[in-house]
Amino acid sequence: MLRRALLALLLLLPCFLAGPAAADDVRGSQQAVLRTLGLAQAWQVTKGRGVLVAVLDSGVDPNHRDLVGSVRIGRDFTEGANPGGTLPVRLHGTYMASLIAGHGHGPGRGDGVIGVAPEARVLSVRVILEDEEPGFRTFNAEARYEGVVAKGIRHAVDSGADVINLSISKDLATEAERAAIRYAISKGVVLVAAAGNDGAGRRTAPYSYPASIPGVISVAAVTSTMTRASFSNRNSSVMLSAPGVDILGAGPDNEYWVGRGTSQATALVSGVAALIKAKYPKMSPALVAQALASSAVAPRGTRYNTGTGFGVVNATRALKMAAVLSRHRVTASGPGVQHPDRPIATAAPGPVVIVNRNQQAITVFAGVGLAGLLGAAGGLMVVVFLVRRARRNAGVVAVRRETYATR
Repeated sequence: MLRRALLALLLLLPCFLAGPAAADDVRGSQQAVLRTLGLAQAWQVTKGRGVLVAVLDSGVDPNHRDLVGSVRIGRDFTEGANPGGTLPVRLHGTYMASLIAGHGHGPGRGDGVIGVAPEARVLSVRVILEDEEPGFRTFNAEARYEGVVAKGIRHAVDSGADVINLSISKDLATEAERAAIRYAISKGVVLVAAAGNDGAGRRTAPYSYPASIPGVISVAAVTSTMTRASFSNRNSSVMLSAPGVDILGAGPDNEYWVGRGTSQATALVSGVAALIKAKYPKMSPALVAQALASSAVAPRGTRYNTGTGFGVVNATRALKMAAVLSRHRVTASGPGVQHPDRPIATAAPGPVVIVNRNQQAITVFAGVGLAGLLGAAGGLMVVVFLVRRARRNAGVVAVRRETYATR
């Protein structure tokens, strides 16, 4: 992971193999992950058609054969950091986009990378540079680039994104980023972010942002055995997890790469969120998060933990849970419910019930009650007086008997 200063952006870089993989080997190597995510059944329901996933990253290669026709290029908020005429590397962003919406190529599209939501579309929003780009230090050093994530989120929302993938992380969040996330959620956009790769050797890793901001789905990485990857951050912001070790994906210029990180896990969860939004486009971000978390597959005998959250995401189970939750509304409805868009002052008042009370009867009953209370108090005083008198008489008799006995 690359570190900037205190508010620096951390690109969750994958660990790449030396050299690209052959296209024909990619699909077969993806099978274990596809099974873990339960995609075979999920694709019978939806493949993500009609959904736009914004990938806020280092840029996406729109000409990769597994993504061609599915990528829309948005704004580049890193503009000016690289020298003029420099072509962006776009490795990390292309990799994430392929895991979300790769559609493969060749006969029946049986070769290359197949993403979780292969019929979804991608909006590429460039908010980071990769370390081999010449403007990397300039981008990390100059204050004018500190607000790029917040600007990227707002741009994605205004461009019609349904899901925003944030395979990026930083040490602290700015108020602008919190405001941008509130804006996105208010527009019904689901945000998914990486929990971070600083977990090795730590019981509790630092919180990463924007993953730790309320409303954002924070994703950890697991191995092929469904256990937390050693590098994956462990903290209470983690909501769920996904495979993040030895994950194959696409790179620029029709290449294929394999890597590990919470970046990859985040992209896979964003793909499942896209499937839910494709089937239930009006479902709120909170209900999408609930569908993902409540349907996650946890190892037998375990409950929520800060390493893997509620468990590993499963597309089939998530869609079934979303079907149940889709019957619920964000706001209450029915007789007697005040509509939230209607000012309370203008609500039609109900009939006013006037109760006539007999003041004379109330006075009589109050008098009777007071008299009874006084009578009870008087009776109590008489009892106390008689008891005290009886005790005095008993004492006199005892003294007389003692005097008589001593004579």
